[in-house]
Amino acid sequence: MIELIDISYVRLGTPDLGLAEDFATRVLGLQVGERGGKSVYLRSDQRAHTLCYYEGDPREQTVAFEVRDAAALDAAASVLESIGHPVHRGTASECAARKVRAFIGFKDPTGNSVELVARPEMSGKRYYGMRDAGITGFNHVGLNSTDPVRDEKFWTTVCNARVSDRIGDIALMRVNAIHHTLALAPAKGPGIQHVNHQVESNDDVMRSFYHLTEQHVPIVFGPGRHPTSGARFLYFRGPNGMVFEYSVGVDEIQDEAAHRPRQFGFEPTSLCMWGSKSNCVPM
Repeated sequence: MIELIDISYVRLGTPDLGLAEDFATRVLGLQVGERGGKSVYLRSDQRAHTLCYYEGDPREQTVAFEVRDAAALDAAASVLESIGHPVHRGTASECAARKVRAFIGFKDPTGNSVELVARPEMSGKRYYGMRDAGITGFNHVGLNSTDPVRDEKFWTTVCNARVSDRIGDIALMRVNAIHHTLALAPAKGPGIQHVNHQVESNDDVMRSFYHLTEQHVPIVFGPGRHPTSGARFLYFRGPNGMVFEYSVGVDEIQDEAAHRPRQFGFEPTSLCMWGSKSNCVPM
């Protein structure tokens, strides 16, 4: 089994790097860690970057997870190849572009681009956002799934993800104590459904709601509260249609042996207990 330690970063292609950087800093509240060639690296916590925009097709979307070390990475490659998932081993220049010592890339059963990384780069500099959004760090992603039942099996049997709760057949899965690191969203094809950043307080969520509204940023969902994780949330749309989320107060599961995943119906009140509605399926 492949042991994922934490989510590491997201890489997004964009046809307009300047527009993407402006949104990520002025609107979202991230910090530019570095600009290099046709890429911009953005920070949200102690890591050297958690989001990279680069000049490319916006359909190019990758999520990365950290594994323990190079030996774990080699073992993961062997597992994936043995079950028919071809693996790309990162070259030296590709590793440098991702700020990791080593990585492998593969496609999950839906066709999502996934990277497993060893020794991602940290930063000795304190993170500070370009606006006071209250961000405390990169937390999770929603990942498109053409078959949530099949994909849940992949993430929980090939990898060490554990189901925290389900909404219909949609699994909310964790790789550490945080309620979910990965949420599956029904879709017709691969892609990242949303990118989540945690913030410090309910006030940060509401301040951003008014800030984003004034900036004419489309609000997709919220403000609201998830009955699954308990998080208070706000979803909004960024460049190239990508959805971003702020949330606070997500539950942690400390007792693995005692936890039983709850089953919620696939209905609006399972997504927001306050009554906010959305035409997408954010978690």
